[in-house]
Amino acid sequence: MDARVFGFDNNPFFSPLLNHQPMAATPADVKEYPNSYVFVVDMPGVKSGDIKVQVEGDNVLSVSGERKRDVEEEEEQVVKYVRAERGVGRFTRGFRLPENANVEAISAVFRDGVLVVTVEKVPPPEPKKPRTIEVKVASSSSM
Repeated sequence: MDARVFGFDNNPFFSPLLNHQPMAATPADVKEYPNSYVFVVDMPGVKSGDIKVQVEGDNVLSVSGERKRDVEEEEEQVVKYVRAERGVGRFTRGFRLPENANVEAISAVFRDGVLVVTVEKVPPPEPKKPRTIEVKVASSSSM
């Protein structure tokens, strides 16, 4: 589904900052919940040890990884590719986090080729209670 349908095309939070080749199209969904943001990134064929999640500079969530060819199979026998369509290589996706993202409370889970990164929100500040000022009664002689 295209983000422009919902008017997110000009919002830097919903547009990826980075999308490096050669494994270009690494699809991701970004969801907002009342207490968190959740990034769901498709990473088929990537091993968990080849995935890196970090927060960079100006609140940029960076997800990177590498998909490799199955070298063990190729070493056992002479392999000639007739057609090679599955992308391999390194990739990086970056997402600018909003100001209310708690960069100290981020978790990532990888399962069945899907990485789920959860970024908790900073709770909103308590509303300030009004401060009552005592009104003193002045004597008539002091006026």
